[in-house]
Amino acid sequence: QLQASGGGLVQAGDSLRLSCAASGRTFDYTAVGWFRQAPGKDREFVASLNWRGSARVYANSAKGRFTISRDSAKLTIYLQMNNLKPEDTATYYCAASFSARRSYERHADFESWGQGTQVTVSS
Repeated sequence: QLQASGGGLVQAGDSLRLSCAASGRTFDYTAVGWFRQAPGKDREFVASLNWRGSARVYANSAKGRFTISRDSAKLTIYLQMNNLKPEDTATYYCAASFSARRSYERHADFESWGQGTQVTVSS
């Protein structure tokens, strides 16, 4: 199971750190990721990290501003978001994969999903 938290209402330029607490089959994880969905839009990839922590992938919109990380001891995945923009407003979802893949960027690459946490950035 995955439990996301840390969302909120912030102003443009502010920072937020989202957390995702993992439980259950965490020893089978191959990768974790964050996606987001704005009203009326499809869910889109934000960032992913293989469970060894050696490979990170970011969407172009996240590069240079967002950082994905994980604390293996705490079984928690983080998304540090800096210099937030109004277009970052969305519900953010964490996800985990149990499969060995060449990349982890598509919705279908992840089998386990947490509930969303809302991030609202005002201008």
